[in-house]
Amino acid sequence: MEATLRERKKAQTRMVLWNTAIALFVEHGFDNVSVTQIAAAAEVSKMTFFNYFPTKEDLVIGPMSEHTHELAEIVRTRPEAESPVDALHRHFLGGLSRRDPVTGLCDKPNVLAVQRLIHETPSLMHRAFALLAMSQDALAQELGPDFRHRAAAAMIAGARNALVVENTARLLSGATTDAVYPEAVANANEAFTLLKSGL
Repeated sequence: MEATLRERKKAQTRMVLWNTAIALFVEHGFDNVSVTQIAAAAEVSKMTFFNYFPTKEDLVIGPMSEHTHELAEIVRTRPEAESPVDALHRHFLGGLSRRDPVTGLCDKPNVLAVQRLIHETPSLMHRAFALLAMSQDALAQELGPDFRHRAAAAMIAGARNALVVENTARLLSGATTDAVYPEAVANANEAFTLLKSGL
């Protein structure tokens, strides 16, 4: 019981820090807000901040890092008769229907705020591309050991990222998820059909 309460308290503190930081970043710009300012606004110590997030970049990019091995896991756990491309296609369409932020089709204000921050901040964009590379490497290792598998992983990750970027751009321009959804599905179907015929 005690551990559960402790975990809830930690989760609450983490969320307060995240919400406080994102609000400050949106108002003042990522590079103009210090860890000290975030901690003070959240009413915690600077050390408490670092207990939860090693850096400001980790605070913003953290949720994305949880998906680094997702593509590889989808391929690993797919039904035996399903190809890797078909499995990833199915999963992406499911994410679109759920408005999963990882598909770029999520117009919740906090998600859009983070997307704007990433696109406007070079250090965050650099970290986002590093996570994409890690995801691609994990997928390549799951597909197989040679160059063909690395090339296939690069094509799959690149096509998927293009879909996410397109969806995100549409939402950042003011469109709603419901308005973008049909086109997002059509784009996904076209991209994965191209992958399937090419691979």
